[in-house]
Amino acid sequence: MKNIYKLTFLFGVSILVLSCHNNATPNYQYFPNMYEPVSYGTYSESNAFKNGKEGQLPAEGSIKRGFVPYEYPNTPEALIAVKAANIKSPIDSMSTADMDKTKVLYETYCAICHGNKGDGQGRLVTQGKFLGVPNYKDRVINEGSIFHVVTYGLNNMGSHANQLSAHERWLVAAYVVDLKSKL
Repeated sequence: MKNIYKLTFLFGVSILVLSCHNNATPNYQYFPNMYEPVSYGTYSESNAFKNGKEGQLPAEGSIKRGFVPYEYPNTPEALIAVKAANIKSPIDSMSTADMDKTKVLYETYCAICHGNKGDGQGRLVTQGKFLGVPNYKDRVINEGSIFHVVTYGLNNMGSHANQLSAHERWLVAAYVVDLKSKL
């Protein structure tokens, strides 16, 4: 008799559980915000930020870590001022590892136009893609002016500030001055 009660109870509980199940809607959700996300449209306004339109802005006057501001603007007058000031590299001395790195940087970013020797006969010039790339021997340049031109670009040469850090640009400037002395 006890077995019949147990089987009846078990059968009743199983029918109750199965009858409450609905495949169209789940029963209970723990942390429903994980199952049903609130989607935001790209570039749309949202209440996720204080002003409802844009993300958090950095504090006024702040600069990113490791950034050293360059006080000369991107103007021809500033280039003339940099040449006249004869600005020197803040790098005191270069080790052999720095020289090897500098040579690789120059060959990666500069030699394609200016040539490995700095004679203005890089691969793009010899193939006729660019014309008028100057020979370093013919130019009045110093470390500061080279850094300025690599930072902002000049004529057909674009800026390399996104590809090279300020330290690497000073290394390249020192390497170009060394190339110029060998021409």
